[in-house]
Amino acid sequence: MWLAYYDESGDDGYPDYSSPLFTLSALYLRYTDWKEAYKAIRDARREMKSRFGLPIRWEIHTKHLLLNKHPYKSLALSDAERIQIVDVCCQLISSLSARAVNVCIVKPRVKSPNYKVLRTAVTYSVQRIENDLKPWDNPENQFMIITDTGRVGKMRKTTRRVQVFNPIPSKYTGSSYRREIQSLIEDPLPKDSKESYFIQLSDILAYVVYLYATLQTRVTSFPNRMPAAVDQAKVTEWMDTLTPCLNMAASGKDPYGVVFHPQ
Repeated sequence: MWLAYYDESGDDGYPDYSSPLFTLSALYLRYTDWKEAYKAIRDARREMKSRFGLPIRWEIHTKHLLLNKHPYKSLALSDAERIQIVDVCCQLISSLSARAVNVCIVKPRVKSPNYKVLRTAVTYSVQRIENDLKPWDNPENQFMIITDTGRVGKMRKTTRRVQVFNPIPSKYTGSSYRREIQSLIEDPLPKDSKESYFIQLSDILAYVVYLYATLQTRVTSFPNRMPAAVDQAKVTEWMDTLTPCLNMAASGKDPYGVVFHPQ
């Protein structure tokens, strides 16, 4: 069995929204690799405590960290040190025996007023995880979702739906065919992100992908408080660092496998 940890960046509102992009990231790993991964994360958090004074028990919110907001401002970290923390986190993620799927919803491209941002992102994400795990080849490749409490209700409705009705658009005919999700077990389970290192790693993924999508789509710009050193070269460096864990087959239209919708 696999455990899939989810987090997002941006809001999922539409047609009213505060962020023009919404990224949903899933970090998934075999349950047999969980303890080793947890130990690696604990070791990395001890390193960050030693190097930067970042308390081990503090939750990492990547956006707030980079923008030097509460509670990170109290640590009096320099811009370079906060960027180095993200460097360490990306290196950590890439070192784990884990996989990642990233979906980005580009709201200014949406035409339908009834578009469901979170439902669309979850659907595409679950489809890509199932395609990667190929449960039809190995029935043991089941997975379950663990997510922060705020979105679990909406995710539950979506994951139940795709298990009974999941139309897939054909790349060749313009029509669609049905292939219901087979590998997902249980409803998404809630867990406070403060209590889950893995959800916090998904937060890092989601925000780095948000920055990448900002550069790719140009529908928004970086926040004013973003350190000047976080530029296209740095974001590309982070994405390159994450490449070993990225599910590149999730999208053939993006070099990092990020699923952008609408195109």
